Amino acid sequence: MDFNRISFRVRYGETDKMGVVYHGNYAQYLEMGRVEWLRQLGISYKSLEEKGIILPVISLRMDFKKSAYYDDLITVETILKNRPLVKIEFDYKIYNQDKEVLMVANTVLVFMDDKTKRPIRCPDYVLEKIEK
Repeated sequence: MDFNRISFRVRYGETDKMGVVYHGNYAQYLEMGRVEWLRQLGISYKSLEEKGIILPVISLRMDFKKSAYYDDLITVETILKNRPLVKIEFDYKIYNQDKEVLMVANTVLVFMDDKTKRPIRCPDYVLEKIEK
């Protein structure tokens, strides 16, 4: 599976006085997309952490096109960019209920051993699920 989509409504607390989504919230939306992408593979962040694997973000790029507003139904499209080795890279597109692109983004995360805080290879069981 190389992509997935999730949709949800913008909550009031995610907006400023003008009803516009605060730009810092988009990083959380991207995380929601990644978490659900993994969950659709049958893997949870929690299960990775229980196995001593963490996935810190080492690069985040966001390019804003239009604003999202309170109560908009937005969709986060998460796309696996490459087969992961030590790093895993995603491209994203967030759009509203009118299919207008609000922003595009890219993140790079690294598989790390939680105890040593050193990079490790993507676990085989993750690769197997990606390649199905």
